[in-house]
Amino acid sequence: MFENAIKNRYEFVILFDVVNGNPNGDPDIGNMPRIDPETNQGIVTDVCLKRKIRNYVESLKEDATGYRIYIKDNVPLNRSDNEGFSYVGIENAAALENKELIKAVKALKDDGVSVDEQVRYFMVSNFFDIRTFGAVMTTMVKGNLNCGQIRGPVQLGFSHSVEPIMPREVGITRVAITTEADAEKKGMAMGQKFIVPYGLYRCEGYISANLARKTTGFSEEDLELLWEAILNMFETDRSAARGNMAVRKLIIFKHESEMGNAPAWKLFDTVKVRRLDGVEVARKYSDYEVTVDEAAVPKGVTVEYRG
Repeated sequence: MFENAIKNRYEFVILFDVVNGNPNGDPDIGNMPRIDPETNQGIVTDVCLKRKIRNYVESLKEDATGYRIYIKDNVPLNRSDNEGFSYVGIENAAALENKELIKAVKALKDDGVSVDEQVRYFMVSNFFDIRTFGAVMTTMVKGNLNCGQIRGPVQLGFSHSVEPIMPREVGITRVAITTEADAEKKGMAMGQKFIVPYGLYRCEGYISANLARKTTGFSEEDLELLWEAILNMFETDRSAARGNMAVRKLIIFKHESEMGNAPAWKLFDTVKVRRLDGVEVARKYSDYEVTVDEAAVPKGVTVEYRG
């Protein structure tokens, strides 16, 4: 369906670290760093990393045609959904009642308009993150279109720290007083923040050329932008809360075919990360050794390193 879509399946491993920061706080437990309670390994969600990738692309492309971001701060999704319906001649679709929207869609289909295909084409052509990660578009669901849920070719798993982490609660003082009443009561306030002194995290990802061809048209140009965004996703996302975060290595497995030449787990198993002998407590990336057993990589798959 999409002639410019990528032709090869990919898997990849991202290694990133944090120094004296909170890579992904959990709001259910006071924004403490996320942890697997059974292993004490740190966790960073896929949603967290996708947000940073989106932010990088938005900063770089500045809403250039074909590279807008669908899921962004303070922009209702319905506003973007309306654009997709406007493309086929239905204005302000989000404001219509369900029955009205379904009726308008049916009238177009009765006239021979392929509403589902055209709305989907507009959305994936204009929004980079839909073309990459897919999306659930509620207005399209409301109109009974089968393009309301688009499966994206790029998927990320949860990131886990290579070793257990030990979050620390650090006491801080606040001397900025908000009101005159507060100024009369006290000169400063106490607070706390949570940090991970050091953690090296591993994320595994997948790219389906089959879905790219059938559903979104994710292209070679999009792929290069994705790699760039992954490598730089923390560079434009600095904050005191997250400390010093950096992508240290991106390991890419490229299959010769669209459907792939080996199971993903076999490729991921070739990537080993271990703490160096003599290092009791890791506090920097150079305390680890990263190796890829290229001899164990199945035929039909090549390995590329970035970062």
